[in-house]
Amino acid sequence: MTYLVKAAFQRGVAARDRLQLTPGSLERFQQLVDLNSLLQSLLIMVNLPLSMVGGIGVLWLSGLNLNLSASIGFIALFGVAVLNGLVMVTYINHLRSEGRSLEDSVLTGAVVKLRAVIMTAVVPSIGFIPMALSTQPGAEVQRPLATVVIGGLVAVTPLTLFVLPTLYQWMEEIQARRGVQNALGTKPAIEPGSSS
Repeated sequence: MTYLVKAAFQRGVAARDRLQLTPGSLERFQQLVDLNSLLQSLLIMVNLPLSMVGGIGVLWLSGLNLNLSASIGFIALFGVAVLNGLVMVTYINHLRSEGRSLEDSVLTGAVVKLRAVIMTAVVPSIGFIPMALSTQPGAEVQRPLATVVIGGLVAVTPLTLFVLPTLYQWMEEIQARRGVQNALGTKPAIEPGSSS
């Protein structure tokens, strides 16, 4: 019996070590570095806690445990959450570089990227529904992964669509007041009509 517990523990440690650094996480990190703004990178990372709350909440509601399969689901969830935030912030930056005002860039960016963000949340969620509802042999491995991804995407999608653009505008306005250089390489002026 002691041997079985020791072997299971060693397998768990080996699995944790393999999950420490994945190629996808390195790629997302490189994309965040390419933003040239620590604040915008942190802004995108705001998606992660809410997606985690959504994933853990759904695990709790469904009575499932946090296990290795659920941890892999969190890795997939974090990738989609960061990608959606990156798509939104990058597009808003693109609109700003074209000379649009801050408010116009944020509103246009949120509206234009609405479909992309919703599709990247809906497609995996629909794909994971059979895994989440499965009662076949092996479902105990699949169900936590699917549950985490579905719950996390349901929680993080509204954040990406509504809160992230609002935080972007707020952050840029604060930087403008302080005269800090933004990610576009300019010191933004406070625009007419913005609160001071």
